[in-house]
Amino acid sequence: MDAFNSKLPVIGWREWVKLPDFGTRSIKAKVDSGARSSALHAHDIIEFERDGNSWVRFTTFPVQRNEEHVWEIESPILEFRKVRSSNGKSAVRPVIATPIILMGVRLDVELTLTHRGKMGFRMLLGREAFRNKFLLDAGHSYLGGKPKRKRKKT
Repeated sequence: MDAFNSKLPVIGWREWVKLPDFGTRSIKAKVDSGARSSALHAHDIIEFERDGNSWVRFTTFPVQRNEEHVWEIESPILEFRKVRSSNGKSAVRPVIATPIILMGVRLDVELTLTHRGKMGFRMLLGREAFRNKFLLDAGHSYLGGKPKRKRKKT
């Protein structure tokens, strides 16, 4: 099947993604076909054991340059994976599995946890997450729309 005749939905190079296991929250993600793995910004990563299994507790600030909104997350650790970052350095990262919702479609993804504080996006959606499910149009953004903003109380 070639891309031009595909019935797959099309996503842009940046999209809003929901993380239902972490509440009804959305996060802006950079969609990157050059990255195999997906990554989530994680701060204060603490590994611990629960019922004989390895877990991780971390916080994330889902909005770039805004530390008012904080998510505190606990999740089982799927594995530890060696990942090469965009600067060419390799590091071993914890990996969690969680569903995401992209353009109304639920996908089960693996997210490596890393500090993305200086990156433009707090989440990176690598090609393994959307392969055979979406086509990427690198010339467009937010083809799935933007979440409605809450009005500030005055």
